[in-house]
Amino acid sequence: MLAINGGSSSIKFALYEMAATPALLLSGEIAGIGTDNPTFGFKDLVGNKEESTTVKAGDHSLAARYLIDWLESRPVFASIKAIGHRIVQGMNHTEPELITPALLSELHDISAYDPEHLPDEIKLIEVFRKKFPDLPQVACFDTSFHTAMPPVAKLLPVPRRYYAKGIHRYGFHGLSYAYLMEELERQAGSEVARGKVILAHLGSGASLAAVKNGTCLDTTMGFTPASGLPMGTRTGDLDPGVAWYLMQSEKLTPRQFSQLINHQSGLLGISETSGDMKELIKIEGVDKRAAEAVELFCYQTGKWIGSFAAVLGGLDTLVFSGGIGEHSAVVRQRVCNMLQFLGVELDEGRNLKNDAIISTESGKVSVRVINTNEELMIAKLVNRVLNKAVKN
Repeated sequence: MLAINGGSSSIKFALYEMAATPALLLSGEIAGIGTDNPTFGFKDLVGNKEESTTVKAGDHSLAARYLIDWLESRPVFASIKAIGHRIVQGMNHTEPELITPALLSELHDISAYDPEHLPDEIKLIEVFRKKFPDLPQVACFDTSFHTAMPPVAKLLPVPRRYYAKGIHRYGFHGLSYAYLMEELERQAGSEVARGKVILAHLGSGASLAAVKNGTCLDTTMGFTPASGLPMGTRTGDLDPGVAWYLMQSEKLTPRQFSQLINHQSGLLGISETSGDMKELIKIEGVDKRAAEAVELFCYQTGKWIGSFAAVLGGLDTLVFSGGIGEHSAVVRQRVCNMLQFLGVELDEGRNLKNDAIISTESGKVSVRVINTNEELMIAKLVNRVLNKAVKN
C-alpha cells in the first residue's frame, strides 16, 4: 500500500506491507517542489539503501511522474494493491473513503476553500489514476478528526448566511492527531487517552488540538491552515484589518496577499532570515529578530495551551509532536515555563534527551513527546476502508 502525503511544496511517501499493523518497506520525500533545486530522498528498508539527489520537479504533476517512474524501478512496488492520499480539506467528510469520479469532482468544486493544498493533491490523484486506472485510491481527510467539534467551536463571527456556504472553522493536521491519540492510548492506556489532552503538532505548519473523552473540542487552525499559531512561513491568526490595509496601501492583489500570508510571514517574516526554528535558535543570541521570532512562537503556543485548558476544564496530558515538538527541547522548555500554573513541571534531563515522558514524577500534568506518523495513519485508514469494502 502506497501512502501519499502531499504538501504545498513537497510529496512525502511510504510503501507498506498491508497488514493489521502495516510494515514499512520504503519511504522518502520530494521536497522543494516549484523551487530552483527540488530534492528527492528515500530510505529503502528492503534493499537497505538510502539516497538523496536533485531532481526536476517544477510542479506536483511532474514530481508525481518522477516518483512513479522511481517506484516502478523498485521490485517491491510490483505488488502494490492500493494508494492512500492525505487530503487536507475534506469539508464535512467524517471518514476516509474510496476515490470515485463523483468524489474527485467534488474535490475540484471545493478547491477554492484550500488553494494552497487541494489543487495539488488533486493533481497527484489524477496522475496516479491515469497511470494505474484499476488501482483503488483512498482519500484520508485531515479535517475528519475535527468534525465532532461543538458548534460554538466551528462558528466564525461573520454574517450567518456564509455558514451555509461552508465558511466556518474546520481544523487540520487531523491525520497526525488521530495517530497521536492511538499512540497515546497504546503507550499510556485508554484511561489516559480519554482524559483532558492537548496535542501540540509543532512544525513548519503548527497547530494544537484540545481533546476530551477522545473527542476534539477545539483546535487552533480554522477555515484554512494559515490560521492559529504563527508558523514557519504562515501568519497564524491575523487582524482582518491588516488585509484591508495592505491591499490598499501596497496595492496587493488577492493572490499576492495569499502569497504573503502563506509563504513570506510567520517565523520567516519576523526574523527576515529563516522560517526554520532550528536555525533561528542557533542565531537568537546574536540576532534580535531571530530571538523575537522564537519568543513569539513560544508565547503564542503557551497562550493557546492555557486557553485550551479552559475549554477542557483542566489538563491531564500535554503531547508535543511535529518536527519542533519532537526535537526542540528549547521550545518545549519555554512553552512549559508558561504553564506552571496548570501543574506542568518539566524534568530538565528528560527534556534534553527527548524522552517519551519529560515531566517530573510530582507534576500534575503528564508531558509527553510522541513522534507523529501521518503516512502510517494513512496506511491504517486505507486498510480499514478496503476491509470494509470486502465485508460489504
